[in-house]
Amino acid sequence: MKFRCERDVLADALATAGRAATSRTGTLPVLSGVRLEVQGDELSVTGTDLELAIRLTLTVGGERDGAVVVPARLVADIVRSLPAGAVDVSLGDEELSISSGRSQFSVRPLGLDDYPQQTEPSADAVTLASADVADALKQVVRAASTDDARAVLTGVLITADDDGVRMVATDSYRLAVRELPDSNILASGQKVLVPSRALNELQRILGGSEELTVRLGARDAVFEAGGTRLTTRLIEGEYPNYRNLLPSQHPNVLTVEREALLEALRRVKIMARDATPVRLGLGGDTVQLTAITQDLGTASEEIDARYEGAEMTVAFNPEYLTAGVDALDTDELTLSTMDPMKPAVIRGVGRDDYLYLLMPVRVP
Repeated sequence: MKFRCERDVLADALATAGRAATSRTGTLPVLSGVRLEVQGDELSVTGTDLELAIRLTLTVGGERDGAVVVPARLVADIVRSLPAGAVDVSLGDEELSISSGRSQFSVRPLGLDDYPQQTEPSADAVTLASADVADALKQVVRAASTDDARAVLTGVLITADDDGVRMVATDSYRLAVRELPDSNILASGQKVLVPSRALNELQRILGGSEELTVRLGARDAVFEAGGTRLTTRLIEGEYPNYRNLLPSQHPNVLTVEREALLEALRRVKIMARDATPVRLGLGGDTVQLTAITQDLGTASEEIDARYEGAEMTVAFNPEYLTAGVDALDTDELTLSTMDPMKPAVIRGVGRDDYLYLLMPVRVP
């Protein structure tokens, strides 16, 4: 195997594929590597941990076909450290040579025969606009759990809706729901549970392409954008009935400028240490934000708002509240609730396709 490629292009490909390679001990050593394969002027770079696989296809100056598996992080660090310009890569009898200018590295390969074979996707392909999917993922994935103890909550539920699909994520403290109309990637009544880790990686990939091709199978999902393919195993299990969390009515409605609330939250939560909640005083034509941390002090800020309902104080985890406000893309938002101990619903004014539900925190 022998090829030449620009440093930045090769470094980006190695970094992207390397994010799927495992760093966990106790697994197959070869899974800590990336597989490089040259056929003609095409180089494929693949990383996998058996749950997630990322493969990129690049155009290079190919001189000799072949394949090799090399340590992912080591080779990525080597290529990134080289001077700008072309990088020459060639495989000898026992080592992979990487050189640029006067810099020369030799790396011992991992076992090529032990590397898992990547199968071609079999499900039917559906093409979507990358920007629409990226926008939805940005809003929903942030609400998924990172606790593997409840595996189903680490996924994003994608389910067929009347005229499209719905994406849902929750960590049991908050819930994000996004409608994607006219996105017929699922059959009627079908639903899949996609790991949030895979969708976080997909968000990175979508930035450089206009279209996304999706194949959703019974056990895996395949996403292709540009020259990158991401394959992930689906999560098995029954997702909680999130519809029961959605309040049927919310008579108390706060309307406020998104950016003003976001800036106030960023300042006030400086004082919200050790899971201290941020309190929102609702009533009149302002909203009062307050954070009180024993032995440290108090932060408060008042911003203009419109409010309809009973005067009350409701408190939230500041990080979760900030994440929900940040997910919106409208100038104004509404925060609707029944009482200080019932879930609140955050929506963008004029946008009915997304909601962020947040459990309040009990305060004295």
